Amino acid sequence: MTTKTALITGASRGLGLALARALAADGWRLILTARGAEALHAAAGGLGALTLAGDVADPAHRDRLAAAVRDHGGLDLLVNNASGLGATPLPPLAGYPLAVLEDLLRTNVLAPLALIQAVLPSLRERRGAIVNVSSDAAAAAYAGWGGYGATKAALDQLSNVLAVEEPEVAVWWVDPGEMNTAMLAEAVGEKEASAAPGPEAVVPALLRLLSGRPASGRVILP
Repeated sequence: MTTKTALITGASRGLGLALARALAADGWRLILTARGAEALHAAAGGLGALTLAGDVADPAHRDRLAAAVRDHGGLDLLVNNASGLGATPLPPLAGYPLAVLEDLLRTNVLAPLALIQAVLPSLRERRGAIVNVSSDAAAAAYAGWGGYGATKAALDQLSNVLAVEEPEVAVWWVDPGEMNTAMLAEAVGEKEASAAPGPEAVVPALLRLLSGRPASGRVILP
C-alpha cells in the first residue's frame, strides 16, 4: 500500500505535535511546519519527518510547503492547526485593536485557505482530507474571545462551503475542546489551563475520524 502523507501546521507543540507523533507511529510520512525552527526540529526528532520552519501566513513559505508535497508524490491529509490568539490580555470588542485583528485574520483564516488552495490538486488526486482546527469560541459568545472567535467562525464557514464545492475531499472543521496548551495558558493563565486535559487526550478521537472518514462537517471531540 502507498504510504500516506500528512502536512501539519503548528506542529512544534500542542495538538499539532501530539497528532504528528501518533501518525508517525501509525506509519504516516510527515511534513511538519511551525514558525520556530529550533523548537520544530527538536519536537520532530525521531519522527522521520520533513521539517520546514516558517510562517504559513507568508506566501513564499506556503510555496515551499506545496513544493514539498509535490516532491513527496502527493498529499492525503492537511491539518491546519497553526493559529494565533490575538490581543492579550483578551480585550472586549469595543476596544479591540483593529490592526491586531487584521493580522489575526491573516493567520487564522487567509493562511489556511491559501494553503488549501496550494495543495488541493494533490488532495483531490488522492481523495484526501482536510482538518481545520477550530474552537467552541467560533459558535459561542465568550467575553474577551470576540476577535479569536470571529476568525474561527470565518474558518468554519470557509470549511463548510469547501465541503460542498469539493465532494471528493473530506473536510472537517474540528473543535477539540479546551486543552492544556501554551495558547490557553496565555489566554487564561497557567493555573486554569493546567486543569484542562493535554492535547494528546483528543488524538485518539482524531485518529478515529481519519480512519472512519465520516461525511464532511463540524466535529466536536472527543
